[in-house]
Amino acid sequence: MPIFDVPLDRLRRRNSIKWRRFEPDVLPMFVAEMDVDLAPPIRERLERALRDGDVGYPELPVYQEAFARFAAWRWEWTLDPADAQLATDVVTGMRDTLVAASEPGDAIAFNSPIYPPFRTVISTTGRQPLDVPLVDDRLDLAGLERAFAERHPKAYLLCSPHNPNGTVHTREELEAVARLAAEHGVVVISNEIHAPLAGEAHVPYLNVTGADGGLIVTSASKSWNLAGMKAALVIGNRELRSRLSPVLAEGASFFGVLAHTAALDDARDWLDQASAEIAANKELLAEQLGQRLPQLSYRPSAGTYLAWLDCSPLGLPDPGGHFYEVGRVRFNPGADYASYAQQFVRLNLATSPEIVQEGVRRMAACVGGLE
Repeated sequence: MPIFDVPLDRLRRRNSIKWRRFEPDVLPMFVAEMDVDLAPPIRERLERALRDGDVGYPELPVYQEAFARFAAWRWEWTLDPADAQLATDVVTGMRDTLVAASEPGDAIAFNSPIYPPFRTVISTTGRQPLDVPLVDDRLDLAGLERAFAERHPKAYLLCSPHNPNGTVHTREELEAVARLAAEHGVVVISNEIHAPLAGEAHVPYLNVTGADGGLIVTSASKSWNLAGMKAALVIGNRELRSRLSPVLAEGASFFGVLAHTAALDDARDWLDQASAEIAANKELLAEQLGQRLPQLSYRPSAGTYLAWLDCSPLGLPDPGGHFYEVGRVRFNPGADYASYAQQFVRLNLATSPEIVQEGVRRMAACVGGLE
């Protein structure tokens, strides 16, 4: 039975950002929420807690232990659960680790186009952004080396897999990052929230040679659609973690811990099926664009359930705005990810094939393509 088979009329009854931010006639394919029901093992764990009245504060390190088991199973990475601690969510964890690793005014490296909160955690903590853009959707290692040597950033916010374009960094690339970071005294903070869906192709940053001085911030929320159940982990360097705010863990909800633990331990088959269906949706998007909007080309990426689409061949001043205002389908506009990416849009493919097809149909209809 497909996972991404929730009917559109039932999805429209939801009250999350995806289904309430825009008008009812708009097809939402923007924010990274999945159009799925809860995985059965997660639902069962939460229902058991409700039956037992087990709704207090998290205490036991069950999430850390579950992540260690998952990391060993999926990536053959041996992780001591004591090297992981709770955080409210991944963005809060990124912010607090950045504060622990640097001082106001310090340069912080990142790679555009990038998920907007990367810039937000830099600007709101008084740090200085140091953008080293991707080149052909991959890390610019030579550019990183120059930036580290000339601008001396204190930290590097790595997105792995990369959001929005779905690039999965290779072990060789990550080892090069670790060497550069060690040489120049840069703390690597790797956001790996999309990693479980990337399967065995993903390489945890801390599982490469020389990465001991870095940190991973991660969560089960994206891969099992648990954003409303707050819980995340900060993993790695103990000295850096000792500088983290003691209240960082307090924002993690007990239901978040229970749900994420059940996901990692008991919903692995569900994850594999979701990954397969997302891969099929990526192929479907490429096929549909070829049929309805042959001006555009899309190459499926290995990581995330997002598609990063260059719409410049359409000659629209603002493709994202046009698709929304005229086509009534909403994507994330590329300018949110980089000032030079106005011609791009980010599509969410964690949905049914029918919604993927309807999204492309609406795109084509509003630019004179083949409906």
